[in-house]
Amino acid sequence: MSLDIILKRALVEIENCTNLATLDECRVRYLGKKGELTELAKTINQAPVEDRPRIGQQINQIKDSIHNEIEKRLQQLQLIEIEKQLARDALDITLPGRGQAHGHLHPIAITRQRIESIFKTLGFAVVEGPEIEDDYHNFGALNIPKNHPARAMQDTFYCENNKLLRTHMSPVQIRTMEMQRPPLRIIAPGRVYRCESDLTHTPMFHQIEGLCVDKEVTFANMKFVMQEFLNAFFEKEIPVRLRSSHFPFTEPSAELDIQCTQCSGKGCRICSNTGWLEVMGCGMVHPNVLKAVNIDPEEHQGFAFGLGYDRLTMLYYNVNDLRAFFENDIKFLHQF
Repeated sequence: MSLDIILKRALVEIENCTNLATLDECRVRYLGKKGELTELAKTINQAPVEDRPRIGQQINQIKDSIHNEIEKRLQQLQLIEIEKQLARDALDITLPGRGQAHGHLHPIAITRQRIESIFKTLGFAVVEGPEIEDDYHNFGALNIPKNHPARAMQDTFYCENNKLLRTHMSPVQIRTMEMQRPPLRIIAPGRVYRCESDLTHTPMFHQIEGLCVDKEVTFANMKFVMQEFLNAFFEKEIPVRLRSSHFPFTEPSAELDIQCTQCSGKGCRICSNTGWLEVMGCGMVHPNVLKAVNIDPEEHQGFAFGLGYDRLTMLYYNVNDLRAFFENDIKFLHQF
């Protein structure tokens, strides 16, 4: 076959290639290791000796011509592919923007900020502590005996090396009193852990505990602080009552109830028709707790209180299932 015919056929095929794959097939067909021109070059030794240089030179010239045309077509096809890609990804800049949705705080985080803000106006500082505690700070220094039910495995998440997940925020009070001397006014917000789960309890929940230690601190001072806080939190006058109770770390101890915010004391399902809701435990700091941190109970007294602000969030926003706050339901969270 004439070399000119091969060249013309190759140029037509190259021009007709519509994508990179067919172009590469054309290159292999003519210039590959087993391509048409490569096989033709192997037959030069069959030609007369005087014609071999001329034939070899012609084959190389045709190879160069085909190679150059393939390179030109390759650049053309690449530009076509880029234009197609740009057309697919084109944006109409005359259209209005999609907008960027802004996130917002979780309702429990909002409640924590409100509580901290209220107590700061009452002169309390915010302190924090470790979530993984030791037995001494979580139980021992708080006058909780070795046989107390609070230490039971079914209530506490125990770890290795005498460590545990704190069951309340009181260890932060102990650590603060170890490092600072009275007068003290602190609140300690954070996550705590207990083995329980139902409509009003989760294995992880949030508490804020408060502590005031000074000279001549009385039970009446504690009731005043609690009343002022609740009035500010619910943004109205809240009737409260104190019921006698027992906690190892306070003496005397009390449970503080508020008038039901749903029925205004008339009785409903939320308050079990009693008209009252329990919101926190409180009391005067036990002398043994003060002694454990080297504070003289004859010279200083104090009161302490603890409340779950998950529960306050439920009451404030009228949510009847605590678990709703931890399910990350976007529709539910958007309401806040």
